[in-house]
Amino acid sequence: MQDDEQRAFRPEPAAVAPRRRTADGLAFPAIGLGSLEARGSDGVAAVTSALGLGYRLLDTAFIYDNEGTVGRALRTAPVPRDDVVFSTKLPGRAHSADLALQYVEESLFRSGLDHLDLVLIHWPNPRVGLYTEAWRALVEARERGLTRMIGVSNFLPDHLDRLIDETGVAPAVNQIEVHPYFPQLDLQAENARRGILTEGWSPLGRGTDLLEHPVVRRIAEVHAVSPAQIVLAWSVTLGVIPLPRAADPSWQAENLDVFAIQLSEDEVAALSGLARPDGRVSGQDPRTHEEF
Repeated sequence: MQDDEQRAFRPEPAAVAPRRRTADGLAFPAIGLGSLEARGSDGVAAVTSALGLGYRLLDTAFIYDNEGTVGRALRTAPVPRDDVVFSTKLPGRAHSADLALQYVEESLFRSGLDHLDLVLIHWPNPRVGLYTEAWRALVEARERGLTRMIGVSNFLPDHLDRLIDETGVAPAVNQIEVHPYFPQLDLQAENARRGILTEGWSPLGRGTDLLEHPVVRRIAEVHAVSPAQIVLAWSVTLGVIPLPRAADPSWQAENLDVFAIQLSEDEVAALSGLARPDGRVSGQDPRTHEEF
């Protein structure tokens, strides 16, 4: 969660986020809205606001308990359904093939949509070791028209290679933690080498002092934008699709207004140089983390 109350909003006209292309040619928004804490009628209002401002990628998950909230906002907002990517995640408890398909269907029922746009395996859960079984189920879900795209979250190169070697199908995206304190440049490069887009969760370094760091603040002053905008512009410059969370419309608009910020190579390097050995915001390591 970003320190929003410390940020001064700069009113700028909002615009629909630009698009990138997946390996199979599908258009994919270059920024998205994280929805971890969006629930109930307030959550519907927040997501509806984001859609009105120009967000076209909505990120949720089964374990967030808000697929209904995000789905309702999408169903009722005055935006074309086909323009929006509704993304959700399969929980660790559902990695067996039969359960995986049931949970994808349940996500569809919860959202109230006629199809999902992207389903990710939330964590590899290496001790359980069934993520390739879950992946085969997602391939089937895509073939059945339950979702247009499939991908993974928090997967490392060896996890990716096992999926590809055993199924012949590469994920469209890999959603990983990315911010200047934990840039994961090597993993970004490994994703790109396999034709996989990188999404970045916690792009503003939730719960850290990242937005107060002197390097971030200095670069923000040079560009006359907020520290949060500089950090998001850094992600965009690296080719990462950031997923910032914000409920207030002014913060949502500010987060979206980053694509005209031109960072120099030195500025990108300075921000990447803030990396810390213990930079994870929650300590969740895909090599050991097990999600229920």
